[in-house]
Amino acid sequence: MSWSERTVTRDGVRLVCRDWGGPGQPAILLHGLAGQAGEWDTVARYLSPGLRIVAVDQRGHGAAERRPQDVSRAAYVSDVVAVADQLELEQPVLIGQSLGAHTAMLTAAAHPAYVRALVLVEAGPGGGDPNAPSRIGRWLDSWPTPFPSREAAVRFFGGGPLGEGWAGGLEERGGGWWPRFDRDVMVGAIAENTRRPFWDEWDAVTCPTLLVLGRTGFVPSREVDEMLRRRPATEAACLPGTGHDLHLERPAALHGLIAGFLAGIDRGAGCRERRFSAGRARGRTSGTSPRCPGPDDP
Repeated sequence: MSWSERTVTRDGVRLVCRDWGGPGQPAILLHGLAGQAGEWDTVARYLSPGLRIVAVDQRGHGAAERRPQDVSRAAYVSDVVAVADQLELEQPVLIGQSLGAHTAMLTAAAHPAYVRALVLVEAGPGGGDPNAPSRIGRWLDSWPTPFPSREAAVRFFGGGPLGEGWAGGLEERGGGWWPRFDRDVMVGAIAENTRRPFWDEWDAVTCPTLLVLGRTGFVPSREVDEMLRRRPATEAACLPGTGHDLHLERPAALHGLIAGFLAGIDRGAGCRERRFSAGRARGRTSGTSPRCPGPDDP
């Protein structure tokens, strides 16, 4: 199955979407910081037979508007609503990774009538780290751009599916391979998350929610514990052998979790907790986190 390009414009800012078509329940896929819609391609192929999948190049990323003036959290949320409205995606499932998952969470909190269900991959409401923008800036500055070849970029980003996923966000021009974003826009896009946590927004989410964590991911276990204490009906799972970019590392396993979660909603299960099989993921029992040690654990 292939996708077609769709363009959505809101307040003069261009967003570019990969529309995989299909007659099923709509789902909007949101990439993380410095990412792009194409990193969801494998997951989209798994999901598209049963869902209408639309993956978005968000403002400042990929083929979307490269230097938007507004990179606030509210702007990203309004963009999601615009995509749903202009592409006639009625009550979509929102699936996001990292900053894209944060955007999905804020959208579900601010527009509960718009959202059927929420899937958060490696993200939570925590924040308030003032060092994050400078740390991310240094990471982006460490990229040896322009890369001499796509293969060199794949190696730099770790090789395998992870390296391929990140290299897929580059463009060839002037004899080298360059990011399809501006470094300062990326730093600005994360700035608001460093000023405060978003626990009130997490508490305001009312739709069924699945939280998926990587075994060596970025979300601290204490944050996961607090998320599940505040919203104990949330389903949570850990994918062994993965890190922050688990949608690139184990897309088939992520698809299995999402499909099972959505099937439970279709059966009227709502946010009912389930235990996932150990071969695919580690689930949770009532009131406890999935067995997925975080970066702050000993």
